[in-house]
Order: sequence, then structure tokens, then C-alpha cells
Amino acid sequence: MATFKEAREALLLANDLDLIDDEEMLLLYDLNTSKNLDIPYWKYHKFDLDSLSDDECKSEFRFLKHDIYALLDVLNLPNKITCQNRFFVYSDEALCLLLRRFAYPCRYEDLVPRFGRPVPQLSMVVSETMDLLYARFGNLFSRLNQPWLSQANLVDFSQSIYRKGAALDNCWGFIDGTVRPVARPGEHQRVLFNGHKRVHAIKFQSVVAPNGLIVNLFGPVEGRRHDSGMLPMSGFAANVGNTLYNSNWPTSMFVWRPCIPIKSPPTGTI
Repeated sequence: MATFKEAREALLLANDLDLIDDEEMLLLYDLNTSKNLDIPYWKYHKFDLDSLSDDECKSEFRFLKHDIYALLDVLNLPNKITCQNRFFVYSDEALCLLLRRFAYPCRYEDLVPRFGRPVPQLSMVVSETMDLLYARFGNLFSRLNQPWLSQANLVDFSQSIYRKGAALDNCWGFIDGTVRPVARPGEHQRVLFNGHKRVHAIKFQSVVAPNGLIVNLFGPVEGRRHDSGMLPMSGFAANVGNTLYNSNWPTSMFVWRPCIPIKSPPTGTI
């Protein structure tokens, strides 16, 4: 199948040979123009992690070079990341592309000089790698029975927060809702409209521990939902009570968020 560029070149040749007139050529030329920006990706070198210095890796990916290789081993990614159209890249490039995409807000066009690939390929690789990682490790965002959430660690968390000047000595984590703006939908605009931020959006609820790790992530939900409404929807309070607490726990241990009502039920959760 010919590319848009090849089709446009063929149209120009056909017009030059008087096989089609100018009006037909202009019409067909416009129909064979891609909606993507015509960025000359072929002028740039393909990505090579070994050619980068530690400072470049730290700046662009937030990891040193040897840490990226260690991350590849820990994540146990396959040697090749294959997209739905059978296009593939090697796992080191796919991981670096994902890290670069999330290191700082950027457009795919901004990544073309570094990776030397067209925008559609960059988008497919990021999506495929992200889906693969979430399928393998997504349960860590919802499962609370993890070693680092032991009773001793939660006590350390609460004491660390209290020593920083918090009024409560039994707070070990923080709940908050996050608004992620989206393009205005053609239908059901009221469902996604967030009156506080005045944007169409989806929302997520996260619980973060003082060590910076995400304890729980829930969503997405429609943008009109209030933070206090997401809490019962997520079932996090019941999950904490059933998983982390037992008869030896003080019932006052809980996570806290300023706009969510503070309660002290028998389970000692929210």
C-alpha cells in the first residue's frame, strides 16, 4: 500500500504527463495529505541508549543509564515490544520512550529528534508499553497487603508526619482527588464538566504515603464527582479496615484529607 507521500508524488507526475488536469490533481493531492505534521523524522538517528551519557539519561529519563538497564531486568520486559500492526521496537527503546514521555509534559513531536521515529509509531509504542506494565503490575495500585505497608512502617509514617508539625499523631497517609482535563466531548458534556476547575475532565483518587509511594489509586470517574463522593465509590475505607487493621491495631490510625469528613469508626479507617 502506497504512503501518502508516494501518492502525492504519483499525482504530481500524472499531472506533469497531462494524465489528470490541475483541478483533479489539487483535489486528490488534498485527499492524500496526512493529518499528522510532516516532520522529517528520517533525518534523525535511531535511538541508541549506549551512546548516551549518564547526565543525558538523568536529564531526559530521570534515571542513570545503569539504572535503566536494572529497571529492564526488574520489569522483565520482553526483548521486543510489538504493537497491534506488528511494528516492534526493542525493550530498551520502548522503556526510554515511556520514561521520556512521562518525565515532563511534552508532545510526541518533541520526541522525534531523540528517537528518530514518526509520531504515530511513538504513540503506539508508549501505549503498548504502558498497557503491558499495567497488566503486570496494576494490582499494586489496589492491593494493600504488601510488605512495605506493615504495622511497623505505618507507625513510622504517622510519627514522621507528626514530627513535621501535623496536629494529628495518627495520620499515616493522605487522600486526594486529581482532575485530569480532557477535550470537550460531543455528548454528555455535563457528566464530565468539573465546576471547580471549570474544565471537562476525568478524576482519580490516590492515597500517598510519606515515602512518596502510592498506596491506592482509584479511577477514572466522571469529572463532576466531588472528592468526598469518590471515597465510598472506591471502597478504600472498607479495604483498609479489612486488610491492614486487626485487634492489635489502635482504632485511631487512619488516612486523612482536609476536605473529607474525619470519622473514627470501629475499624479505625477514615
